[in-house]
Amino acid sequence: MISVRISSFAIICTCFVTIAAAAQDHGKPMKGSVSPVALWTHFRGNDLNGISEETDLPLTWNDSTHIAWKTTIEGHGWSSPVVYGDQVWLTTATQGSKNLHAICISFSTGEILYNRHLFTPDSLYRKHSVNTYATPTPAIEGGFVYINFGRYGTACLDTESGNSVWERNDLECLDIQGPGSSLLIYKDKLIVHMEGSDVQYIVALDKKTGETLWRTERPKELYDQLGFIGKKAYITPIIVNVDGRDLMISNGSAGCIAYDPETGSEVWRIVQGEDSTIAMPTEGDGMVFFYTGESNDSGKRYSELIAVDPRGTGDIEQTNVLWRLKTPNLQLSTPVVVDHLLYTVDTRGTMHCLEASSGETVWSKKMKGKFHSSPVYANGYIYFSSERGTTYVIRSGREMDFVAQNSLEGEIWATPGVTGGAIIMRTSEFLYKITGK
Repeated sequence: MISVRISSFAIICTCFVTIAAAAQDHGKPMKGSVSPVALWTHFRGNDLNGISEETDLPLTWNDSTHIAWKTTIEGHGWSSPVVYGDQVWLTTATQGSKNLHAICISFSTGEILYNRHLFTPDSLYRKHSVNTYATPTPAIEGGFVYINFGRYGTACLDTESGNSVWERNDLECLDIQGPGSSLLIYKDKLIVHMEGSDVQYIVALDKKTGETLWRTERPKELYDQLGFIGKKAYITPIIVNVDGRDLMISNGSAGCIAYDPETGSEVWRIVQGEDSTIAMPTEGDGMVFFYTGESNDSGKRYSELIAVDPRGTGDIEQTNVLWRLKTPNLQLSTPVVVDHLLYTVDTRGTMHCLEASSGETVWSKKMKGKFHSSPVYANGYIYFSSERGTTYVIRSGREMDFVAQNSLEGEIWATPGVTGGAIIMRTSEFLYKITGK
């Protein structure tokens, strides 16, 4: 018997249908309806690809220039902001991470509209020093926002009142090193990854009620070969449409697997890596790109960036891998693909621009600092934000064209939201609205 807590007031869920790159509902308004001025519904945006259609954004800023507002965020969390209309949602952990909160901020004014204390765990597993207990990014659609803290709880909130529609705290795994997988809205489902050191599974919840629609275990025969800590993953899946069929691409620590998002059944797999995966997969030019977990070759530890033709079934490693590139291990940042070029920054702080079709280097540049935030693209520019609180603006293209270096107070670990003529940037202390006006 599952444990689902549903609020007493009537639940009305409006299901939106949209025709996007992958032909699925990512919480956006249906075609023909009036879209909110500001819309950034998931980690890395409406299509989970780090690409924004905004054109009126600043290239330079600092703590006092081009800042529409700056709001202090209590506690500790690396979740990215999601936006729907005048609401910006993120999560945080307060009181020594004992209290887990969802916070709503006004997009127009920066005022905190809701601060919902959702969960107080009886106990906390230890986390990695670079992680928090509020790292998974929410997902949002008209009327509802979905919040996740890994094993510590998942909830749906009504965005008009801030009240809980339903809550689940029975989805468990050994969350050593802390949670990290963000949420995905797919049609009537909320996709939740629960990948610990003991069990690894994916569930689809009914987004109206929180009840489990399907549950898929990661392949035991693959995970039995991994070390205890290495079985855990932190990744967020994507949806791609292949020949008219939607696939959910999820690169767990033992390999990248495509699932049918309607049923959770496996479609294909590529077995790679021996340790945790963090960066999510991405798609471009009809290909899927993903970083593997750590591998070990005669004492040399590395990961790989792999490009895949997502057509096929079964084990497609020998037939569908288009290219592979060795990289520093434990990749944190997810690439962005624009105009046949793939932009990424590795764990040693080197930016790369690669040919998406071949993996060949177009340019690379060693930068200062470490990068945990993923790059985003808008209007011809790539924005890379470093842990030091610095955002580098690079003009997209085949020449390395450095445009600006911008600094804010605090560290940057969260990937920004880019919508409504603004960059919504979270640092270790504040949430900023950065505009060109």
